[in-house]
Amino acid sequence: MMYKKIICIITLFSCSFKTFADEGMWLPQLLQTLNEKEMKKMGMKINASDIYNINKGSLKDAIVSLGGFCTAEVISNQGLLLTNHHCGFDAVQNHSSIENNYIQNGFWAYNKQQELQNPGLFVSFIISIDEVTNSILKDIKSSMTEKERQSIIDKNIAQLKKDHKKESYQDLIIKPFFEGNKYYLFVTETYKDIRLVGAPPSSIGNFGKDTDNWMWPRHTGDFSMFRIYADKDNKPAAYSPNNVPYTPKRSLNISLKGMKEGDFTMVFGFPGKTNEYLSGSAIEQIMKVNDPTKINIRHEVLDIMKSFMVKDEATKIQYAAKYANIENAYKKWQGEVLGLTRSDALQKKASYEKLFSSKIKSNPAWESQYGRILQDLSNEYKNIEPYALARDYYNEIMPRIEIFNTASVLNTLLQSYSKDIETKNDSKGKSLAKLEDIFKEYNPALDQQLFEKLMMIYVNNQSADNISPLLKQWLTTKDIHAIANDIYTSSVMTTLENIKGIVKNEPNTTIDLIKNDNLFKLYTDITETYNTQVASPLSMLQTNINKLQRNYMQAQLDVFKNKNFYPDANSTLRVTYGNVKGYQPRDGMKYHFYTYMDGIMEKYKAGDYEFDVPQKLIDLYKAKDFGRYGVNGRQPVCFIASNHTTGGNSGSPALDAYGNLVGLNFDRVWEGTMSDLNYNPEICRNVMVDIRYVLFIVDKYAEAKNLIAEMKIVE
Repeated sequence: MMYKKIICIITLFSCSFKTFADEGMWLPQLLQTLNEKEMKKMGMKINASDIYNINKGSLKDAIVSLGGFCTAEVISNQGLLLTNHHCGFDAVQNHSSIENNYIQNGFWAYNKQQELQNPGLFVSFIISIDEVTNSILKDIKSSMTEKERQSIIDKNIAQLKKDHKKESYQDLIIKPFFEGNKYYLFVTETYKDIRLVGAPPSSIGNFGKDTDNWMWPRHTGDFSMFRIYADKDNKPAAYSPNNVPYTPKRSLNISLKGMKEGDFTMVFGFPGKTNEYLSGSAIEQIMKVNDPTKINIRHEVLDIMKSFMVKDEATKIQYAAKYANIENAYKKWQGEVLGLTRSDALQKKASYEKLFSSKIKSNPAWESQYGRILQDLSNEYKNIEPYALARDYYNEIMPRIEIFNTASVLNTLLQSYSKDIETKNDSKGKSLAKLEDIFKEYNPALDQQLFEKLMMIYVNNQSADNISPLLKQWLTTKDIHAIANDIYTSSVMTTLENIKGIVKNEPNTTIDLIKNDNLFKLYTDITETYNTQVASPLSMLQTNINKLQRNYMQAQLDVFKNKNFYPDANSTLRVTYGNVKGYQPRDGMKYHFYTYMDGIMEKYKAGDYEFDVPQKLIDLYKAKDFGRYGVNGRQPVCFIASNHTTGGNSGSPALDAYGNLVGLNFDRVWEGTMSDLNYNPEICRNVMVDIRYVLFIVDKYAEAKNLIAEMKIVE
């Protein structure tokens, strides 16, 4: 029996701390030390120095953070950028109108004069990455409070930024890793003149829409194109008609070879956020409390939006980006709960923590330092649960009701009125600009329905202590429909014209008109109730959890010395790698790793919101007119691999063993969306559009030969 017990412990140990070959979001400057041998064993033909190098052009110099929310890559020596359609969608929407509906019809610039300016859009290159942990954590003591600790860290960051040499056009970013146990400094260059070059119609770029989102098989041409412009010296500059196309240090070569099962592939980009090292108590709360709450609220929001969008084209254009954004996380959370459940994530965490605890007990120093950490985390998650639930209600409900967003902007404006004239005028201009954007995408009837539905969820589904006293008072004499009618018909803040009239008054009159408005009264009462009853205790509890999680992360690093830990994603440049392969999400179901245009035609429904396609695409398919992008009479569309990706990796290049561009990352399979919390190599797959389908659309469908001519294509 003792022999069997020892064998079980050894087996548990080897399984628990193993990092799967496909798992991980690795810092590129550490690949040579940590990953190069494994990557080559898996099939990579280039060296780590070809991926990241500060002395000569490398693959990193072709990868950019797009707007801080997506990834893009340079694909020509004239600064041509490739990213996802959904990453460029807001720009396409902003240029669209009933007369020029680029969402519906697509947009293509056949010369540089036709390219469209996008104020506010930027791209950032990473110039170098260096560890600065010792400098940032200098003078930190374990006895410090979190506030004291952060104060010293902030001072050290400020000093390091002051001392570190950089060019005038460069920026410095210092970010924490491993829950604040390590720090890295990034030197960046940001270009702010980014112009729209091309985007297919939404029926291609978002084919399958809600039904296919997060699903496999996919048949979506999820891409768009932009161009970086620079000054005459190739340096960052604000928009100017005198700017010229950017000349990159490196652009990606494009391969038409395609991928076979088992082929090595890597994804290079800026993944947003993961939490791979949480305790089981944290995962359980996400699975059973937080995700279900957010899913239920978004379900109601999407139903109301869709009921209006299908009836009116103008509303459909107004709300298209908002709908897509809300639906994206809604479906992701559903898949996350499903994946965590089916992969038995809680049991795996329990086994890992059992092993962790046994290792801790074997070492007196570890026992003294880390012995209670898992129990303390469990206790704190129990304490924070009701406040976390209230937070989710507030954060999911308030931003979905546009009149509350209007009230929020006006509240910021009022706060500026106590400051100097210059600040007031600047704030007024910024506020009016924000309100212009809000009212461009505002339908009063739709918004009123959202108000009625979400306010009842807010009232009925949480503790009475967390509910606005003013709203409770109103509900004693009126129902929610009557309250909504009063607000939407009488508030001076439901039209842009009224608001412009208000802010023209002298400050005291403006303040009185805003503060006496029932909409503003309700907004401030809900907000103040949340801040007092929820945000304050939540912040204290979260501070405790953050400290415990940082210590738990350090404990894992100390205890499992033989494991190569990768840091959680935090919107910094990462490399992930794996192999092309299908998967089996459940019993009796097995998915192939490639899709073709045949599948588009099988899904095609004329006039359908999700599965209609342009006649020209149908004609090209029927004629088998795929040019050099087809294979044996078929046009590849999408493929999957085991690369570990997340949000922010949208638009990331999929590269082959030689570093050539073979695809464009845009999604994950539904069952594997829990990879942000619990990577499972059996079902976690990233979804990529094949570069040959991208080029087919640009060349044969859009006939944008000018763009094809820019690219370096490897046959």
